[in-house]
Amino acid sequence: MVLQVRGVVLPEREERAFWIDGDRLRAGTARDADLVVDGGWLLPGLVDAHTHPGTESIEDPFSDATLRRHLRDHRDAGVLLVRTPGSAARIPDWVDQDPDMPHVRSAGRWLATPGRFFPGFGRDVSEADLVRAAVEETTASSGWCKVVVDWRHNEPALPLDILTAVVEAVHAIGGRVAAHCQTSEGSRHAVLAGVDSLEHGMHLDPGLIDRMADQGTAFVPTLSVFGAGAGRRRAAEPSAARDWWLAGWDAMLPTVRAAHEAGVTVLAGTDSFPCGTVSSEIAWLARAGLPPEAALGAGSWSARSYLGLPGLVDGAPADVVAYDTDPTRDASALAHPSRIVLRGRVMA
Repeated sequence: MVLQVRGVVLPEREERAFWIDGDRLRAGTARDADLVVDGGWLLPGLVDAHTHPGTESIEDPFSDATLRRHLRDHRDAGVLLVRTPGSAARIPDWVDQDPDMPHVRSAGRWLATPGRFFPGFGRDVSEADLVRAAVEETTASSGWCKVVVDWRHNEPALPLDILTAVVEAVHAIGGRVAAHCQTSEGSRHAVLAGVDSLEHGMHLDPGLIDRMADQGTAFVPTLSVFGAGAGRRRAAEPSAARDWWLAGWDAMLPTVRAAHEAGVTVLAGTDSFPCGTVSSEIAWLARAGLPPEAALGAGSWSARSYLGLPGLVDGAPADVVAYDTDPTRDASALAHPSRIVLRGRVMA
């Protein structure tokens, strides 16, 4: 049975029809096709660009069963592409071979030098071995590696020369580097080293934003996970750590808005559980000042393009999520997809 979809495609806002040829979209209509989407608003799926499926805490071992459950949670929410920037274990090959699973772009295991992460939760390496390890994780993943550049607010970040060497080595094999950064020094080193994506960036110096735009460093601020903890932090007893955290949080929304306005690619990522809640991050991006269409694009077509997949065009993967109302005008619609098609198969 040939499947057919039609509706208003975002962001183009054009009514289009596609028929499904295996796991590919074909423009136009097909004779005697089963019309599984008839009208509404069509996206190529949502994207969570910063999620860690497979384990929920440092006490829980990574497992295939947990990974499958998390990826299904994403899929059932209309998230058809995820990026895992670092994990407790490498994402297994079966994920890409299972037609029920979202597309995954992985970065291998977190790479952490001494004192800069939860001990043993990622791949602990010395500063001297970091370049070699980064190349290994990039080669073993979807072409990404993830480096923990800083950790505690009162401790130094990974030296700039070492991070620069990592970026040069990974770029030399065609890979990309994601950098965990929350301190001002860490974010500065990441931008100056030319990383491909800045994760969190809580104390990012706005003076670095133009450089990020010029060199193509994406910004994944994970606002929703920070926003969820802001009230608890404000209620805590005053301390240097608390004051540092709140100062960073209070500057984040204006910084995200400035990054977007400067032309930085801003991406939606949750870094939290449950999986399948990227719509909350999209809402936070809009709250930061991104126009509704740009905020949605950061969690859909723009993120998809950044991660190497096209939107709703002829020959693209047959990934379609339909909504009854325009999600750029009614953000609550994102929680209620009317149809989900993944890899040419109707999921819901």
